[in-house]
Formats: sequence, C-alpha cells, structure tokens
Amino acid sequence: MNTINNKALFLGINAENHDFFEKKAIQLLNDHCTWRKNFHSDDRDIITKNDKEEISFIDTENKISDVLNKMSVRLQESSTPWHSPRYLGHMNAETLTPALLGYFGAMLYNANNVAYESSAPTSVMEMEVGEDLCQLMGMQDNGWAHICTDGSIANFEGLWYARNIKSLPLAIKEIEPELVEGKTDWELMNLPISEILNLFEKSQSKIDILKNNSARAISDEIPKLGKWIVPETKHYSWLKAADVLGIGTNNIIQVAVDNHYRMDINKLKQIIDENIASQTPILGIVCVVGTTEEGAIDQVDKIIELKNNYSKDNINFYFHIDAAYGGYARSIFLDENNNFIDNEKLQDKYQQYNVFSHNINWPSDDVYNAFKAMSQADSITIDPHKMGYVPYAAGGIVIKDLRMKDSISYFASYVFEKGVKVPALLGSFIMEGSKAGATAAAVWAAHQTLPLNITGYGKLIGASVEGAYNLYNHIVDKKFYNINGINVQIEALTKPDFNMVDFILNVEGNEDLAVMNKLNEDIYNMSSIFSGHIYQCNFLTSHTDFSSTDYGNAPKDVINRLHINSQQWDKVQNITLLRACVLTPYLNDVNVLKDYMKIMDDDITMKLNNLINK
Repeated sequence: MNTINNKALFLGINAENHDFFEKKAIQLLNDHCTWRKNFHSDDRDIITKNDKEEISFIDTENKISDVLNKMSVRLQESSTPWHSPRYLGHMNAETLTPALLGYFGAMLYNANNVAYESSAPTSVMEMEVGEDLCQLMGMQDNGWAHICTDGSIANFEGLWYARNIKSLPLAIKEIEPELVEGKTDWELMNLPISEILNLFEKSQSKIDILKNNSARAISDEIPKLGKWIVPETKHYSWLKAADVLGIGTNNIIQVAVDNHYRMDINKLKQIIDENIASQTPILGIVCVVGTTEEGAIDQVDKIIELKNNYSKDNINFYFHIDAAYGGYARSIFLDENNNFIDNEKLQDKYQQYNVFSHNINWPSDDVYNAFKAMSQADSITIDPHKMGYVPYAAGGIVIKDLRMKDSISYFASYVFEKGVKVPALLGSFIMEGSKAGATAAAVWAAHQTLPLNITGYGKLIGASVEGAYNLYNHIVDKKFYNINGINVQIEALTKPDFNMVDFILNVEGNEDLAVMNKLNEDIYNMSSIFSGHIYQCNFLTSHTDFSSTDYGNAPKDVINRLHINSQQWDKVQNITLLRACVLTPYLNDVNVLKDYMKIMDDDITMKLNNLINK
C-alpha cells in the first residue's frame, strides 16, 4: 500500500526540503529551455554573443537583477509567514511542493486556458481536475467542473446558473408554449431543476432563442424569480453576485444561525413558508460547508430533507453549497476506491491509513451527514487554494448536471468553434475571459500526487483537523492566564466542526463587554502583521467581529460563559474574537504541538502583562 508522508509534501518551515525543490525547479526550467531549443532547432539565434557583450545589454541585465533583488528584499521584510505554525490566522498555510513546482513549470509556457488553441496541455489538465472534483463531490456520473479565479467567482457562477435556469420556463412558455401547456407562472417558477433541463433539452434547436428570452436577456424577468436565501454566515460575495447579476441585494434573505453557527433549519423553514404564503418564489438556497469566520458546517442533509419535502408539494428551488473552504475535506470520507465510507467503518479506516495520530472523536454525526449529502446539491463552490494547499488564484465550481452549462454559454467566433468538445470550449462556459494554464497545472500536479480520498488529501486534511482539535483542547484545558495574580479567562467560541478555532480573552471579574472587546482588539493589534516587524512576532493570529446585525443573538452563549450578562450584549451588540484557522499540517505531532503551544502561551502572557500593567 502506497503511503503519503505529509512532511515530504512541503518546502518546510526552515526550507528543510530546499535541495529537492531546487533540483526540480532547475529541471523544469531546463526542460522548458530544451523545448525552446528543439522547436525548429535549425533557426539561427536572434540573441547573439555580440548582443550579450553590448553595454546596453549588460546594463539591462544588471537593472533586472537589481529590481529582482529589491523585490526579494521587500517580500522577505513583510510577507506573512503562512508556512510557520507560529501563524494561526487566516486561511493560508504551507503550499504543496508539487503545486508550486507545477505552477512554476507551466507558467513558463504562459498558456491561457480560455481556449484550447492557446493551452492544449493545460486545458486537458483542467478537464482532468474537473473530473477529480466531480468525483470528490459524488457527481461523477453526469457532473462537470472547472477551475475559476476564486470562490467569489464560483459563487457568481452558482447564482448565474440559478438565475438563467429558473427563468427558462418563462422563456419556454413564450417560445414553445405547448411544452408547458396548462401551467401557471407560479408552477413554472417552482419546476424542479431536472425538469427544466429536460424541457430545455427538448428545445435544443431553439436554444439561442430561449436564452434570449430568459433572464439573461430580458431583465424584466428577474423580479419574477423570487428570493435568494443565505445563512447569516454567508460570504460577502453573495451580496456582490446579487448586485452584479441584477437579482438585487434586497432580494437576499439571511437565515439566523444557532449556537454552533450553523444555519437554523427551523428558521429556514419559517422563511420558506412565509414566502410561499405570499406567493413569492424561492430562487435558491445557499448553505455553507466551512464558514469563513467559524469553520462551521451547515446541516446539508437536513436542508436536502426539507427540499425534498417541499418538492412533494410542488415547491422547488435551486440549491448551492458554498464549500470554498471546506470542500476538499470531503476527501477524508472517501475510501481508497473513492466510495463514501459508512459511518460505522470510518474510525477503522482512519486507523488503517493513520489519518489521526490519536482519536479526536471527529467527525460528529452532524458533520458526517452534511458531507455525505453534498452530492445532492445543484452546484458547489470549492477552492483548491484553500484546503487544496495550492497557490493563488485557484477557485472551482462543480455542477451536478452538465446540461446546465448551456444555460450560461456564450461563443466568440475568434476563440471558440461551436460544436467542438470541451476543453476546447471551456471559455464559453465560464465567467473569465482569460485564465492561467499554470493554475490548472498546479492543481493537477497536487491531485496527481495526493488522491482526493483518505489515502491522499484525506490524510493531509486529517492532520489539519487534528491540529485544530489540539488547539481547541489546549484552550479548554488552559482556562486561565495568570498575570501577576490576575486571572485572564480564555474561552473557545465553540467546538470546531472543521479546523477553525475562534477564542476570546476576558479579565476575571470584568462584566463590561466593551472592555472585553477592547482587550481582544489590543491582543490582535499586537499579534498581527501590522504590529511591527514580523520577525519580532512570536505568535500571529487574525480576528473578527460578530455583530447582532449579522449574527442575531448567537454570541450570547459565549459571552455568558465569560461571565458577561445578556444585557451587555443588548447594549453593545458586538463581540471581538481572535480567529485561528489551523491549516498547518504540523500541529498533529505531539512534540511540535507542545513547542508551539508554549510559544503561544508565553506570547499571550507577555502581551497581557503589557496591557494589564500599563
């Protein structure tokens, strides 16, 4: 059985794998130079020896060298040290060696994956990556996927699909009324996605006419589509998408979250029922697998159950999962044959493949069931540049039914040829007009090295999840920092669903929420890249604010545990937290954990001492 060693996958916090990285980088450069030399090798050199001896040539090379040296100095001076376990903040970490080298090697060829003619090898790689992502999401039978710039663009595309597909019945009523004869507009607005696509398929000869009578061409149709429902923990890109695509931010409805920061299913049902009662269609619902502030996993299975129950009453809507952050974690639930593992066999599989160094009692049934149900969504956002550990910019979207592509397709005659198979037509089915082939190569190299199942990515992500649980347990066990006889309580926001750990500090006896917020803001200001020279920062983290506008009363639970009463929440209506996304693959090692938890504790103690004894 082939095994993956996580420590061989990265350059290392002290560049321990420098020799291997350098050897492969030089090889890729040499291969590229050989490729250039072999393309009509009988062509004479244009850059001659005499050219290289000219003063202007030498001066130009020296200028390039100076510029690159200055750039390198600036990068070293103030770049955030994502690679170090001293950094526990945003969704950044070590980047996979095969992905970095894949990007570098392909970058030299400067392919543009918008059209096959300009990216033959990397377009095929992107197609293969798309197949990988469909397999990961359980949509391999009839799905389709592609790389896009980031999760925001993927979310845009998700709403783009929903808007265009859900408006097609109105276009069909106008162009081919016999296909929907006897159906009211309310019934047309509540057709299942699969039925809409079946009708669309029957009208292939009139596909362009139908699209020109859908919401993408006739803006008057957009208000008829109804509401787009998201949780309070939604990413801000949904507001942008509603703005840009003409849905309007006033047509976005936010659903309250529970104390685990998951979308409240009862509140969701209430909102749907209210809209049905007023004959307002539901355009679609978004849930999140890995919220950006808490790492929470919405209960996908319960939303699917709700969706199916409404479907029995002929109420149907589009369903998108924003798994930009958590999508790759589905690999930890797939066995060596890419089958979803039965819950009762999961821990045995983890033990077989050394996914965790010790039992962390993860996942909960809620988390397991959520990941299992993901295959039933209409579309899913997933970012390789997050838990895929590949360089920016690499987002992605997976759609359940490849027929959906035709609802958003455009053709440019100078780039595309209608009737040609994907990947030649990739650019006509995406939002971007240009895209780096190097990105596809980076993701492809990562996937070829690490299978998207328990033998590859599952093991890497397992190390990250275990590291997060180790941090969470450390906080729970720590309870207090003692600063010259004054206890400062440390409290985790909630037990993590994934690998995000939010935590808060409060001086014992303080009952003022504003004072507590100021303490955490001050700690962050001393623990961020803006605090001064990064080489003097022993522990770096990020922070966030939860307001009642975005989170309702969900934060009351944690402030009560910090001995601050609910009246304070009603007064201040905001809480400041420290936020640690534990992407580092190293904190699952007990000895490494011990070293870096001491660094964190000593650093927080020093900062608290400076603040309390001002």
